[in-house]
Amino acid sequence: MAGNVYTVRQVNAYIRNMFAQDFMLNRIYVRGEVSNCKYHTSGHIYFSLKDESGTIACVMFAGQRGGLSFRMAEGQQVIVLGSVSVYERGGTYQLYAKQIRLDGEGVLYERFQALKKELEEMGMFAPDYKKPIPRFAMRVGVVTASTGAAVRDIMNISRRRNPYVQLVLCPAQVQGEGAKESIVRGIRALERAGVDVMIVGRGGGSIEDLWAFNEEEVARAIFDCTVPVISAVGHETDTTIADYVADLRAPTPSAAAELAVWDLRLFDQHLRECALKMNRQMDRLLQVNRLLVQKYETRLAYLHPESKLRERKQMLAELEDAMRRAMGQKVRNARQALALSIEKMRGLSPAGKLNQGWAYVEREKDGAPEAVRSIRQAKTDEELRIYVADGVIRAKVLETDREGGAAWQR
Repeated sequence: MAGNVYTVRQVNAYIRNMFAQDFMLNRIYVRGEVSNCKYHTSGHIYFSLKDESGTIACVMFAGQRGGLSFRMAEGQQVIVLGSVSVYERGGTYQLYAKQIRLDGEGVLYERFQALKKELEEMGMFAPDYKKPIPRFAMRVGVVTASTGAAVRDIMNISRRRNPYVQLVLCPAQVQGEGAKESIVRGIRALERAGVDVMIVGRGGGSIEDLWAFNEEEVARAIFDCTVPVISAVGHETDTTIADYVADLRAPTPSAAAELAVWDLRLFDQHLRECALKMNRQMDRLLQVNRLLVQKYETRLAYLHPESKLRERKQMLAELEDAMRRAMGQKVRNARQALALSIEKMRGLSPAGKLNQGWAYVEREKDGAPEAVRSIRQAKTDEELRIYVADGVIRAKVLETDREGGAAWQR
């Protein structure tokens, strides 16, 4: 067999290396119609691009999904940025997608990304510059087309939520030539009018229709506006530069009206709830204060001078009674002691003794009377004075008899 023989793997690897060395195939834009699109559970997207002449297999790995801003569907015309390489295992070549855009939006998308990056680097998207949306705005400015679904939706929702909120419409051209200038004039006019909050937006459309809200002049007008701005451009999936610069983004004009106009019914309900809560708190407070008042009344009644005086009067009355009782007892005790002393004195009194039949005998000795207590003091013929109860007996001593005295003592 003449010539070299190669394995399938070697051939596929050689072809893959040839693709890798081709600079054009490493970064290439391919336009075509999407077919056989499948979202795999792994996150990868498998699809084909076709035109009137042929088909090319494509894959976008899950890690590259950041380069896709919409959901792919059959029949879409797209431009895919990626690289062409060989899938060695299958022996086929395919386009490995990094970015996918809808056809016709490529140039505008590039402009959008460039301006977004520039304004973001300038800090115009920073949360520090976002102004809070007033909770109870009474004048709401609207910059949008005077005819169209957007303004009708805003008016209907505002009327339903709160008919007392005033809508100030500044009609503006929202697409085509002169649209950005018209939007800027509307923003500045409503700012001068002194509205509380401003809605800037329009209904949905293609990227070309919404492009006025991607212009730098509109973004700067929103950023410089002293009135809080709610952006409401297109549908929920549409995103514009105005959405990034505005103080708050609403997915639709209807949602913007919900955010700007406070609901009177909810406010009434909130007031009723607050009133009910306040009444409950007041009832609890009154109950607590009543208990405190009762406590203080009891304490005041206890500490009141009149109460103290009554208490002192009662104490004095009790002390007076006790003193009277003590004094009475003292008098009775003194009388009893006096009676005993009197009886004792009576028992010791000479007159008493004399009344009982006793006699007191004395003699003269050296010119002074002397009580005779012993027979030895009495001399024969000596004159004695004998005191009895009713007088004095003068007598002379005839004799003394000791034995007679002993018999009397017996």
